[in-house]
Amino acid sequence: MSLGKLYGVGLGPGDPELMTVKAARLISEAQVIAYHCARHGRSIARSVAEPYLREGQIEEKLVYPVTTETTDHPGGYEGAIADFYELSAKRLAEHLDAGRDVVLLCEGDPFFYGSYMYMHERLAGRFEAIVVPGVTSVSAASSMLGRPLVQRDEVLTVLPGTLPAPELARRLADTDAAAVLKLGRTFGAVREALAEAGKLDDAVYVERATWGQQRIEPFGDVDPSTVPYFSLALLPSPAYASRQAPPAAPAPAHENGEGGEVVVVGLGPAGPEWLTPEASAELAAAEHVVGYGPYVARVPQKAGQQRHASGNRVEADRAVEALNLAASGARVAVVSSGDPGVFAMASAVLEQVAAGHGAGVRVRIVPGVTAAQAAASRVGAPLGHDYCVLSLSDRLKPWEIIEKRLDAAGAADLVLALYNPASRSRTTQLADARAVLLRHRAPETPVVVARDVGGPEEDIRTTTLGDLDPSTVDMRCLLIVGSSRTRVDGGVVWTPRSY
Repeated sequence: MSLGKLYGVGLGPGDPELMTVKAARLISEAQVIAYHCARHGRSIARSVAEPYLREGQIEEKLVYPVTTETTDHPGGYEGAIADFYELSAKRLAEHLDAGRDVVLLCEGDPFFYGSYMYMHERLAGRFEAIVVPGVTSVSAASSMLGRPLVQRDEVLTVLPGTLPAPELARRLADTDAAAVLKLGRTFGAVREALAEAGKLDDAVYVERATWGQQRIEPFGDVDPSTVPYFSLALLPSPAYASRQAPPAAPAPAHENGEGGEVVVVGLGPAGPEWLTPEASAELAAAEHVVGYGPYVARVPQKAGQQRHASGNRVEADRAVEALNLAASGARVAVVSSGDPGVFAMASAVLEQVAAGHGAGVRVRIVPGVTAAQAAASRVGAPLGHDYCVLSLSDRLKPWEIIEKRLDAAGAADLVLALYNPASRSRTTQLADARAVLLRHRAPETPVVVARDVGGPEEDIRTTTLGDLDPSTVDMRCLLIVGSSRTRVDGGVVWTPRSY
């Protein structure tokens, strides 16, 4: 006897007419229809599929042992649910072993936060398992709202409301558009996160999209006590919203009647312990935070503060955005890792000021702990005498210039702090730099390779110029190459202050 097939069938968001033709056919042909339900026995999935059911089909109710209530299971809620899935899989396997095809109904899409996936991972290795996609609640909500989710280069982020509010706020602040699912009891935390991300006014509440009881309201106007599980928060395309909105009134100028201010802030090399009190104060006072995505994510959340994250290679665009925001009267913080004046955003902002952007905007620089200082502190005092700071990136300057400067610093017997030593696309520069320095330095010259200083993957090692293996160095590393005077004593690397 041949084995039966398992079908995970997506039913769409609730309207039976939004089910796919394939889903409707499989439901009507199946020998066994399975669906999840609570203890009361009613199933939303079955009610959606009901127009396509037929007489004589076997129905398997997979009744959850718990939903929101407590349980006396020794493993708690997770243990009770795990046992339930195991038992449910065995029940479906009995039909499949007997050669009966099983359709497991799933609201929305089976692999989009769907309950089907737990049966799939338990049964797909033994039986043929076929997944039929369905329209997701996110797509349905966008359609009912009549606004696009995203367009062109915008980024959509889908989040579960069960994430901690600070994590939700960080992710919401760093994206263009978003959908937050699984509201219900998480509504308050989601509302708090939207407010901290500065996006509460843009968020829309959508309940039971495409159902007869559908509800759409501004998120901030919703009574938390009325929110069911089948609801979501939607932040649709900001570009579409800006085109539909009437022209915005000019933002009020600051007290002196001029434009606002851009403060370029150094975050230090890693976590908050490297942040100076001055930098913390400036970040707290800013109305907008602009920067490379991972750096913006390191800034503590503040209610109402707007965050503008972008990629790693758009420094000029970032600077212009910050200056334009400030020109309307806003107080803007542009963030950099380490010190903003060392291969970072301070120069990028001032370049755009020189190019004519941000007329009337004040620009200030707030220093931070540099990566070179942080790396040096981990091993001793290799920068204890004259030293040179040099970037090996040839993205903004030709390699010929870098090589000339390496040769000059090597001949001058300066300690070198080498930034941007390698990346996935730049794999030869460090080996070439090592060869240049070996013209002037002994192979025994100490080299400190510092990776992710202050971060969770921190790795500090000391080698020599002769033994340095460029293949072990990546973009997250900083190198300190000693001078002829640099010493290593008992693992401590230091350069004397006198000759």
